[in-house]
Amino acid sequence: MSSTILFTIATLAVLGLLLAIVLFVVAQKFKVEEDPRIDIVEAILPGANCGGCGKAGCRAFAECAVKEGIGSIFCPVGGNETMQKIAEALGETLEEKAPQIAVVRCKGTCDKRKTTTFYDGLATCSAIASLYGGDTDCSYGCLGRGDCVRVCQFGAIKVDPQKGVAEVDEERCTSCGACVKACPKGIIELRNKGPKGRRVYVACSNREKGGVARKACLAACIGCGKCSKVCQFEAITIENNLAYIDYTKCRLCRKCVAECPTGAINETNMPPRPVQKPSEQPIQAATKPVAQEEQSS
Repeated sequence: MSSTILFTIATLAVLGLLLAIVLFVVAQKFKVEEDPRIDIVEAILPGANCGGCGKAGCRAFAECAVKEGIGSIFCPVGGNETMQKIAEALGETLEEKAPQIAVVRCKGTCDKRKTTTFYDGLATCSAIASLYGGDTDCSYGCLGRGDCVRVCQFGAIKVDPQKGVAEVDEERCTSCGACVKACPKGIIELRNKGPKGRRVYVACSNREKGGVARKACLAACIGCGKCSKVCQFEAITIENNLAYIDYTKCRLCRKCVAECPTGAINETNMPPRPVQKPSEQPIQAATKPVAQEEQSS
């Protein structure tokens, strides 16, 4: 009996040893050598794993940077400073990228858009958008249920309950793009932050004809084209009844802002406009009426 037990134990031990040897040989044969620079790059990254770079987290970004170079990828959270450190670690040169920020292309606050329906259900923008256009006559505007707020890891966006429209905190925004992907209406856009944070953009996404858009929202773009006509830099195009400003061409002259009849164009961080002094009326010399002159004579 004891010999049978010993034989069994010995057999299992030999089989275990053989399997261990086989596994070791296979592991060595198919072992993938990982570049140690991947760990170095990953340590430099902020570790947000937000996907704003287009990769599945910081590890995937580091692998791409090492294997393919950093020319085609960018970490929006770390910005140019982080990218410069990565370039130095990999011995590459890097051209700085203009910082970007998320903007909400909607000015349809509660005082501009009247509530026409009442929604009683799952309080998310995606749920409302899948069922109908929204609780106002504008089916293009912000739904105000905060899907963008929930996906932002940096607390850079909020919905003011009094206004009912999402607002971006430019001091916190890292341009990761999470809010852009989360918005079912597609009204959040990444744009260049601009010199000194100054930028001009059309804060409307309504593509209805002018009269319909205006009836739905007092701040809607009506596609009148006045902004396009005064722009000297061909930065504004009108398509589907909606104006759009190309930030790569815009020179921040703000003529379009003053020309827009509905106030649909936003200007951010701009200096105050010069106050125009009232034109001075020429002083006329006092003259006596003809009748008085004849009486005096």
